[in-house]
Amino acid sequence: MAIIEFPSIESANEDGLLAIGGDLEVESLLLAYGQGIFPWPISSDFPLAWFSPNPRGILFLEDLHISKSMKKTVKKLDSSEKIEIKFNENFQEVVENCASITRKGQEDTWITQEMKEAYFHLFLSGYCYSIEIIEEGNLVAGLYGVCISNYFCGESMFGKKDNYSKYCFIKLIEFLKIKNIKFFDTQVVTPVTSSLGVKEISRLSYLKILKEAIGTKMLERSKDFFTI
Repeated sequence: MAIIEFPSIESANEDGLLAIGGDLEVESLLLAYGQGIFPWPISSDFPLAWFSPNPRGILFLEDLHISKSMKKTVKKLDSSEKIEIKFNENFQEVVENCASITRKGQEDTWITQEMKEAYFHLFLSGYCYSIEIIEEGNLVAGLYGVCISNYFCGESMFGKKDNYSKYCFIKLIEFLKIKNIKFFDTQVVTPVTSSLGVKEISRLSYLKILKEAIGTKMLERSKDFFTI
């Protein structure tokens, strides 16, 4: 049964933990994201936990920062005939790679089988998308996230070569600018996202811009929206 109501986000603890339990039905996820809440399994003891952190990691798209060295990488990959940028053609493979990649300081993945299935259903419902970097026919980087109306929340990304995940992130931001989406929600700030211009804002400020981005109706996008 879908979740009907979440606790007030002001009741979240200092780590942003708001609630434990429930389900990952499409309706539950839409209710959560519409209120600035997201699921994040943190351990076998808490296989489904819900968070609304304060502060929140946000990239206002005009603040995207690309270092000089990364600009060279972007230019090189942009001009390569071996590289293709695709959307939504390998969604499940992107999620699987995000789940299996080894990350510093992380023993297990939070992308459980239940999470994989939930976000695939969200993908089929028109609220979750992926961007893929293909090199010589092979998936070498990707990112997936939730998109509702003019709101995009990145869930996870991976890269099989140095700087390829950053390249994927940058190409998605370039695309979202074209589509007039104003900000990218990263939920939390990591060293990688910080280097790309992601900053922390208060939860109150975040909820204000979230409300403006989503509006009064959760627009379901067609897959055609995510085409270059």
